[in-house]
This record gives sequence, C-alpha cells and structure tokens, in this order.
Amino acid sequence: MGHIFYLMGKSSSGKDTIYRKLLAREELGLKRVVPYTTRPIREGEEHGKEYFFIDEKEVEELSAKGAIIELRAYHTCHGIWKYMTVNDAVLQDESSDCLMIGTLEAYTKMCEYFGYEKIVPIMVVLDDGVRLQRALNRERKQEKPKYEELCRRFLADAQDFSEEKIKEAGIETFYENHDLHQCVNEIVAMIRSKRA
Repeated sequence: MGHIFYLMGKSSSGKDTIYRKLLAREELGLKRVVPYTTRPIREGEEHGKEYFFIDEKEVEELSAKGAIIELRAYHTCHGIWKYMTVNDAVLQDESSDCLMIGTLEAYTKMCEYFGYEKIVPIMVVLDDGVRLQRALNRERKQEKPKYEELCRRFLADAQDFSEEKIKEAGIETFYENHDLHQCVNEIVAMIRSKRA
C-alpha cells in the first residue's frame, strides 16, 4: 500500500514551493493529488495544477456521487470559498506514493478516511514575521490585491494551526523552512526512510 505524504503549514510558510520541488524530484516518483476549490484562480495558477477550480454546481455533483472525502468552507471578504479533497483515481491507486498539500483539519480527515498508518505528515514551519512579509510581497504582485483576505488568512492560521490542534493530530516532527534547500533535503530523506 502506498503512502500519502501530506504537506501542510501556515500560509506563506513556503509549502507551495516545497511541494513543487518534491514533485520535481523524479527519483521519488510521487503522484500529485490536486485539491478542488471554489475560490477564484490567482494570477499564475493553472486549472488542474494547484487546484481544480470548480463552481457550486460541480461541488453538488461531486457530493451526490459521494466522492468528497473532506470539505472546508471559509467565509472570506469575497464570499464563501470551499476547498475539498476528492477521492479520484490518484488516491485510489495503492501501488504508488502520493503527495498532497493542505490544512491540518484536512490532514486529520484524511487520516480518519484512510487510516493513520497510510498518511505521513510533513509540517512546515516558519517565523510569523517572515511569513507575513512573504504574503504581503506575493499579494502586491496580484492585479487586484486582496489585503483583507491576506489578513484574515494570517489570523485564521493562528487558530487552525494552534499548538493544541497540532498535538491532537499527533504531529511531532517539524520542518523549519529558513533554508529552502536544507528543508527540502530533510523531507526527501524522511520520504526515503519510509520506503526502506
């Protein structure tokens, strides 16, 4: 049975960059699990790469099929945005390892669905001040920056990734992202050790 390596961390902790670098390591052979969302696509994103960008009608169709493993709805400054994991062909293939990116809450639901022995957590951490500056720099590059949403996400992360919730999820290993190259190498070493 393949593992599902589940990458998570607060916003702007570098998890998207780490995710891309891990997928680019061909020797790892990790399959990408693409989440679904109803939020608007950001500049530089591609449908089917970072997310499958869908509408409410498609959410209802997936739900009716029983294909949604977990779903989170966020009340943003721009309306309700939903994020979900769908039990698609990639997750049903037990012969290979997968890589996912998401929240602590979604990680817990994946563990409940597939079992804790199949899901391997990868918790990326970074100083809050560095994260906030990165988020601000990224948002400034958008055609229409959404600063209110940036602030909402930053504050929500403090609750969503509280020490208590991390402890409840049983996560004890953390990957500091002060040096991207070193952080990625530590994660690669852990993935290799799980396969040994």
